[in-house]
Amino acid sequence: MEEMTKHGAIGQAAMKAGMDRKTARKYLAAGKLPSETRTRREWRTRPDPFEDDWPAIEARLREEPALEAKTLFELLQAERPDRYEEGQLRTLQRRVKQWRAAQGPDREVVLAQRHRPGEAAQTDFTSTAELAVTIAGQVFVHLLCVLVLPYSNWQWATVCLTESLAGLRKGVQRALFQLGRVPQYHQTDNSTAATHRIPDDEKAYLPGRRRPFNEGYLALMRHFGMTPRTTEVGAKEQNGDVESGHRALKRRLEQALLVRGNRDFESVDAWQAFVDNVERKANAGRGPRVAEELQVMRELDVGKLPEYVEEYPQVSEWSTIRVKKCAYSVPSRLIGEVLKVWVFDDRIEAYYTDELQLACERLRGRGQHRIDYRHVIWSLVRKPGAFARYVYREEMFPSLVFRRAYDAIQAVAAGTKGDLEYLRILHLAASTMQADVETALVRLLDEQVAPTSERVKTLVGDETRSAVPELTPPDVDLRVYDALLVEVAA
Repeated sequence: MEEMTKHGAIGQAAMKAGMDRKTARKYLAAGKLPSETRTRREWRTRPDPFEDDWPAIEARLREEPALEAKTLFELLQAERPDRYEEGQLRTLQRRVKQWRAAQGPDREVVLAQRHRPGEAAQTDFTSTAELAVTIAGQVFVHLLCVLVLPYSNWQWATVCLTESLAGLRKGVQRALFQLGRVPQYHQTDNSTAATHRIPDDEKAYLPGRRRPFNEGYLALMRHFGMTPRTTEVGAKEQNGDVESGHRALKRRLEQALLVRGNRDFESVDAWQAFVDNVERKANAGRGPRVAEELQVMRELDVGKLPEYVEEYPQVSEWSTIRVKKCAYSVPSRLIGEVLKVWVFDDRIEAYYTDELQLACERLRGRGQHRIDYRHVIWSLVRKPGAFARYVYREEMFPSLVFRRAYDAIQAVAAGTKGDLEYLRILHLAASTMQADVETALVRLLDEQVAPTSERVKTLVGDETRSAVPELTPPDVDLRVYDALLVEVAA
C-alpha cells in the first residue's frame, strides 16, 4: 500500500512487498491490512475424539488436579481399548492443559525480591563436565564453588573436587579475600556441606522443617562474622541469583576456552588462574553497583582459616580408618590408636603424635576404599589362607604385571600354596622397590618362566647390585692459579 501511493503500479508494488499480484489486488480491494482480515476460527476441523468421555475426565481432574494427561489416557485405553489410539494422546494433553489454565487450581507464584546492597552473599556448587577441561592430558572431573552478591551480581568461582565443607570453606574464603569485605548474611542451600540431614523417622513429624546447620559451617560463619541462612527444602528459587548465574558463567568460560584454542592445563592452579581471569573481566562491568555494596559492607579483619576439616578416627583391626564414609589403610602398628586427620578438598593427611602417617588423594563419593598393600602384607604372609577371600584382595595387585604373575603362579601351584608364593613376591616389593620387582616379573613372564619368590629375589639382587667405580685422583697443577693471580694484579 505504501508503494502504491508512490507510483500506483500494482505489479511493481507487489514485487517489492514479496507477494503475488493477485494477492496484492485482493488486499487493495479490501482496503485492510492482512492482520485486519483474519477472523477467529470458532469451529473444529475434525470431530473431538474425547467429547463423550470429557465429563468423566473433567470430574477426575476436579477431584485430583495433579493427574497427568498420560495417566488419564491410559485409564481411557484400559476402559475402551478399541476406541483410543496412541496418536490421540497429544490431543488430550492440549485439552487438559487448557482446562488447567481456565478452571484448574491456583499455582504457586514466585515473588520477586528487591535486593539490598551489601546485605547477603549466595553460594552454590555447579558441575563443569560440559567444559571438558583436562589437566596434563587427563580429564579433570571437578566442581566450581560460586559465590554471588545478588545486588550487583559480583561473582567469584573456586575450583573444588567435592561438594563438602572443605570445598565450601575454600570457596567462601577465596571470594571474601578477593572482595576484602564481608556481607551481613551468607545463604546456601540444604547441602550436607552446611547442614545436617533430618532423619527419615523425623520427617513425618516435622513437615517443612529446615535442616539444622552443622558445627563446622557455623564455625566458619562465626570466624567471618556472617549470619548463616538457608533456603527452604526443595525451594531452589530462593537461591536464584547464584543458580541462574551458573549458565552464564560456564558460557563465558566456554567462550574463553574457544579463544584460547586448548582445554588442557599444566596444573589445577593454572586452570584456577584462568577462571579467575574470566571472572575479573566479567566483574569489571559491574563496577558502580559493586562500589555501592563495598561501601556498606564490613571490612574483612580476620585471617584465613585452614582449608581442611579435622577428624579423629580410630584405626580398626583391619588397619583402616574411615573418613567421610570412605576407608583408607594405614600402617598396622597404629591399630587401636586414634589419628588426627586433616580432610582437605582434594586430599587427606593423617597424623599420630603430630607425625605424618598417611598422605593421599581424597576419595570421592561414599563406600570407596584405598588400601596400600604395604600396610597389610606382613599379616598376609603369615596367614596366606586368608588371601583367597580377603575383602580388599583386588587391592593386592599394584599393577597388571602383578596380576599376570599371580595367574602364572596359580597355573603351576594352585590354591594356598600359589597364594603364599605370590605374597612372598609382594612382600619383596614392599621390602625393596616395587619397580625392581615389577621389572623382574616382566622378564620372567617374557621368558615364559613361572615366577617364584626365589627367582625374583635373585633377579632383583642382580639388578640392584652395582660395582663401585674406581676413580683415579686427578693431577692438579696449582701453577695455573698462580698465573691467574698475576693477571688479576696486572
